[in-house]
Amino acid sequence: MNFQPDILKQCWFLAGPTAVGKSKVSLELAQRLNAEVISMDSMAIYRRMDVGTAKPSAAEQAVVRHHLIDVIDPDQEYSVADYVDHARSAAEDILARQKVPLFVGGTGLYLRSILRGVFQGPEADWDLRRDLERVISERGVNFLHDELRSIDPVTAERLHPNDTRRVIRAMEVFRVTGQPLSTLHGEQALPAKERPDKVFWLEPQRDWLHQRVNQRVDQMMSDGLLEETRQLLQQVPPPGRTARQAIGYRELIEHLERNLPLVEAIEQIKTVTRQFAKRQHTWFRNLEECRAVSVCPDDSATVIVEKLIQAGCTGRHS
Repeated sequence: MNFQPDILKQCWFLAGPTAVGKSKVSLELAQRLNAEVISMDSMAIYRRMDVGTAKPSAAEQAVVRHHLIDVIDPDQEYSVADYVDHARSAAEDILARQKVPLFVGGTGLYLRSILRGVFQGPEADWDLRRDLERVISERGVNFLHDELRSIDPVTAERLHPNDTRRVIRAMEVFRVTGQPLSTLHGEQALPAKERPDKVFWLEPQRDWLHQRVNQRVDQMMSDGLLEETRQLLQQVPPPGRTARQAIGYRELIEHLERNLPLVEAIEQIKTVTRQFAKRQHTWFRNLEECRAVSVCPDDSATVIVEKLIQAGCTGRHS
């Protein structure tokens, strides 16, 4: 499943680690480009998970139209192939209305799959999945993650042990095909002449980003993340495994269901988010289609937009 190169070349891409300020920059950039935003956030697809996913507000979405936000309910599953299919339809619709598709988000797998296509993989083996779930239940998430690391260190490196759905899928693919997911998922970049040249990621100073992460978590708590999590758990049907594993929600669910002290839960959110930002940095740095745009602590959104516009005008090989 692929985007056609002629569509990709008409799109802009703005990636970067969590808390770097992508949303604010994207609003200004979209207005400069006459663009509409297509979200590249794997958690923003869930309805009623607003505070913890830092979704654009209703006011911001009124300024610039956004796509692929609030797509499914928290009890439902959504594959990467689903995302690419819906993203392609959104991009085609935007282009048909003579506007520019602007992809914005921090989910590296989404970006890579748009740029290179999606490996569909074997059909689900539900008996095997239940066996792997039993292993997790009996021996813990780290045991299965360590087993994955022994057979597919590349995939294990990019997956958190608590991301059990994807860890199980990676193990399933290996057991069914005999090959690591990273090998099968080794789609190569398009030839230089065919690939889009407006693929950027915001690269901040690490210490500054860590401060931003901590501040964002505190702000989310002030904005009602705990109550949003409590309401999420009260839904019928309850949230599925993937939604429950979202950073912020997972730790507060531990607080609500297993009496983890709230102070500890908040500190865990900050720590895990900083670790996630580090993995995002690795994703974008290693994606050869991406060009880094340095972000300084004093840069306003306008300054960053100017950097992006200038980089977009010069092209990769200028």
